[in-house]
Order: sequence, then structure tokens, then C-alpha cells
Amino acid sequence: MDIKLELIGVPVSDVDRAKAFYERVGFHADHDVPVSDAIRFVQMTPPGSACSIAFGKGITEMAPGSLDNMQVVVTDIEEAHADLTARGIEVSPIDDQPWGSFVYFADPDGNRWAVQQTTPRTAS
Repeated sequence: MDIKLELIGVPVSDVDRAKAFYERVGFHADHDVPVSDAIRFVQMTPPGSACSIAFGKGITEMAPGSLDNMQVVVTDIEEAHADLTARGIEVSPIDDQPWGSFVYFADPDGNRWAVQQTTPRTAS
């Protein structure tokens, strides 16, 4: 039996602000559906990913900004750092660890993300 992780709920306080932010990061807007006055469903997917995020009105009971350490993987951390910076995303300096190289950023609500290159830049 396959079990595929395909959708992660992200708690946000302002749906339009979150959508604009994730579009700026480079995520593709797959759906933006007002289901009712109580529910609006937005689904966005990072380029090349099989897993998407969802947020909106009536989607989750988690407090906005409570996600800590969502992680995406890239092949080139320097390119990712430069790309995110060029898009106006405030990112950390590159953090080289024995298990990979990372940059970190947060969405407007404070949900924290790690971008990882699985092979550290320092590996030869």
C-alpha cells in the first residue's frame, strides 16, 4: 500500500496576503475556491513538488504562524538563496551543516520554512 503525503494545511490570518506571498516565493496557485461564507480553500504547489499547501478560511484550527519547520529541498542552495532574495523574500544567510546546507524564511504570519540542499556546499 502506498501512502502519499500530498497536502499540508498552513494556518494564516489573511488569505489574500498569504496567497500573494507564496506566489512571490514561486508557488503555483492551483485552486482558490470560496466554498461558502465560512470556507475558502486555496491550494498552492511549489515548482516540481508532489505535495501542496492549503490555507484559507475555515481550513484549520491551528493558530496562524504556528507551523515551525516546513521543509523543501533544492539542488542548489546558492541559486535558491539568490532567487528568493531577488523575489523580495527575507531569507537567512546560508547555514552549512554536516547533513545539508539551508536557508530559512517565514511567511507573513510567522510560519517558518527551511530550504535544504541535501549535500552540504562544503562537501567535496
